[in-house]
Amino acid sequence: MALIYAGISAILLFWHRAWQLVFADTPRWGTDWSWVLGIVFLVLTVRVVLFPIFVKQIKAQRAMQALQPQIKALQDKHRDDRETLQKEIVELYRTERANPLTGCLPMLVQIPVFLGLFHVLRHLKPSMPEHLKTLYGWTVTQFDSASSATLFGAPVAASFRSGAAELAGLGADGVTVRVVALILIAMMVVTTYLSSRQMILRTGWAEEPQQRLMQRLMLYGIPASLLVSGLIFPIGVIIYWVTTNLFSLGQQTWMLRRYPPPPATGAGSAPAAGTPNATAAETAPTTATPATGAAGSTPPTAGRRPNKRR
Repeated sequence: MALIYAGISAILLFWHRAWQLVFADTPRWGTDWSWVLGIVFLVLTVRVVLFPIFVKQIKAQRAMQALQPQIKALQDKHRDDRETLQKEIVELYRTERANPLTGCLPMLVQIPVFLGLFHVLRHLKPSMPEHLKTLYGWTVTQFDSASSATLFGAPVAASFRSGAAELAGLGADGVTVRVVALILIAMMVVTTYLSSRQMILRTGWAEEPQQRLMQRLMLYGIPASLLVSGLIFPIGVIIYWVTTNLFSLGQQTWMLRRYPPPPATGAGSAPAAGTPNATAAETAPTTATPATGAAGSTPPTAGRRPNKRR
């Protein structure tokens, strides 16, 4: 992980130096823009580098989704013979050259990177011992400058729950820190919710209870947990989180257009009411019987003329 921390620190320092050419070291509106934008562009750089991995993950997921009708048919056929079912599914994967693990491996690559981002930003504290300030390629001067950077007067190293002693050490006003932190926490929660909602509305709610429960957990549980944990996150970490959420919203919008999920078939395949693709016909009750015409007439069917009374 030390190599990942050093790489992330190098990217952050690069963008800080780049934005220094624009803003120098003069705060504007109580904000050290070279460091704040350095954090923003650190996140954007990492997300762009990982984008090809994300595309591979989406392609693998779409391939697995396309096989779901065949897997469902096999499950119905071999409902009482799990050994044969497993053999048939493995054979299906081999024939279609699909690998269920392909969709998971890219995520395993991304997790250490995002943990590294989180660690480096949480590491920026003025109270850090001097021998730790020079870890990951930093100089003491760079570390002190970053850890004392502010966003609209609130130090990026402070959090909503920072105590009076910590705020005094940062030279910060408690009200300013809490107002800025609350606004960023609200943005973090809302963007996390919108990101999950965007995906669910486009792909539809799962029919299986366990999958639907997981969707509800992503839609409501994760934003609720961030509302609590955001109170202890440093402002710099929340800036990272909001930036990555906004990038995810744009990334998912592109992904859903470029790699749309395969159309569902069978009962319940119509988009749920309230989704962008739901039409009046799809959201109308399906149990209504078609209206009949005059007595003795029957509704016309495709390829036949309607019956008329002579």
